[in-house]
Amino acid sequence: MSWYEVLWRRVSSTTPTPDTSVLTLIGFAALASVILAWPLVRMLVTVCHEAGHAVAATVTGRSLEGIRLHSDTSGLTVSRGAPKGAGMVVTLFAGYPAASLVGLTAAFVAGAGFAVAMVLLLVVALALMLLKIRNMHGALVVLGLGAALGLAAWYVPVTFVGWLAYGLAWLLLLAGPRPVLELALTSRRTASGSDAAQLARLTRIPRMVWIVLWLGGTVAALILGTAIMAPGVLPITS
Repeated sequence: MSWYEVLWRRVSSTTPTPDTSVLTLIGFAALASVILAWPLVRMLVTVCHEAGHAVAATVTGRSLEGIRLHSDTSGLTVSRGAPKGAGMVVTLFAGYPAASLVGLTAAFVAGAGFAVAMVLLLVVALALMLLKIRNMHGALVVLGLGAALGLAAWYVPVTFVGWLAYGLAWLLLLAGPRPVLELALTSRRTASGSDAAQLARLTRIPRMVWIVLWLGGTVAALILGTAIMAPGVLPITS
């Protein structure tokens, strides 16, 4: 059997939904990671954050110049285009909800049984992102993540790939609100270059309004993701 036939069989195969005890363990492991291993988790969130900026810039017609990921878990995405207008606003807005959106997508796809396809889709997204990375640390981070996910999708039994997809979904959904809360607690002067501050200057809408929108969106994604992955836990699923 050729490699692409093997790949197609894995992509098209469905993964069973983990039982309640496994889902609970995965959820608590993700929560523990967010609390105890935040620098590592935040790097993953930053990858999603900068990818959100990059996708939004491309979709709105801006020219994507490059992406940098730094060892302090910060990042920078540079695009060219009009310094004002809807395109710039959408590009700036797209960063903070990105991790939650990826997590919610993973929850939907894993819940439908296509965990291997979801993991390989993430590998493709990371490969595309790698083309725009402009520093060594960022390249190593993206390449490492892509290689780890690619090896898992190819070699790991599909049942465990399903667990991995659920774990990524929980991790990103639980981590999504934390950077927004950190931004909310940062002084105006310290956060003068943040996405919220730039949006405030562009739109004259206070930075806290943008922060509230991000916080509401990330919390809503967490609630919806929980309803998908752990039906019966929330009243809205009854």
